Amino acid sequence: MIRLDDLALFVRSAALGGFSGAAREADLLPGQVSAAIQRLERHLDVRLFARSTRSLRLTAEGERYLPFAQEALLALRDGRERLHGTPGELRGTLLVATPSDLGRNVLLPWLAEFRRAHPALHLRVSCSDQVADVFRDPVDVAIRYSPGADANYIALPLAPANRRVLVASPAYLDRAGSPATLDDLVRHDCLLWTLGNRVHDKWSFHDGAQRRVVRVRGPLDSDDGEIARKLALAGEGIAYKSWLDVRADVQAGRLVRLLPQVQGEAAPLHLVCPHRKQFSPAVQALHGWLRARCDALGEAPPAVPAP
Repeated sequence: MIRLDDLALFVRSAALGGFSGAAREADLLPGQVSAAIQRLERHLDVRLFARSTRSLRLTAEGERYLPFAQEALLALRDGRERLHGTPGELRGTLLVATPSDLGRNVLLPWLAEFRRAHPALHLRVSCSDQVADVFRDPVDVAIRYSPGADANYIALPLAPANRRVLVASPAYLDRAGSPATLDDLVRHDCLLWTLGNRVHDKWSFHDGAQRRVVRVRGPLDSDDGEIARKLALAGEGIAYKSWLDVRADVQAGRLVRLLPQVQGEAAPLHLVCPHRKQFSPAVQALHGWLRARCDALGEAPPAVPAP
């Protein structure tokens, strides 16, 4: 008979690409994980992993078996949660990954309110600009800006009209002046964002019917979106941020929107989860909750009247 622990270790080893990572998660030794995989292979009479001294990868049989193992574990988890809950009650643990700035300053109060509305549900929230992999990382859903087209997961819209906007503090504009055109950005301190050792110093816009890409520079960059916003608030330069991130600051006068006649890059916000997991009642409820609140904000930057 297949042991459920062995099945879970197989799924995590496949996601993490090795026995060591799965062992650390389960507080086991790598040899114990290896022994669990060998038991599962003996029961199935196939090799699930091709092993070498330097790498571990799924065999063709392992690739075919993996989705069945994942679905079996998910079905057992859902069954356990429903067994101990009342009809319609959300239970269990929901792991949510969010962008750093948006998560801490916009989503976190909404998530706390959602949890209070479902007291039997446990929420685990991770705020980081390192993009969560919903297949590899131990998360159920990820909130993402502009997710790429990938047939392996489904992205549900939360704020489809959201865009990036240029912002700076009144103090910075008093000191350095306000750019009158996109070309003026090259003479300003711009707050750059770094992800995966790549500096995002090419800012894309739609100026009328034309797409414009402006290469900017500045003395400060960060791998955290919240830091970029705080540097802008401190008067250190111009930031190119999601409207959802800076909306409250602009409305309160802490930041000023620059060049509003120029349309910023699209940054639609989505809730992403693996297609194979479908949507649990908790994920469905969370999507509806967040979508309603994004809609109430009026997530698109306000239009500029024609002259």
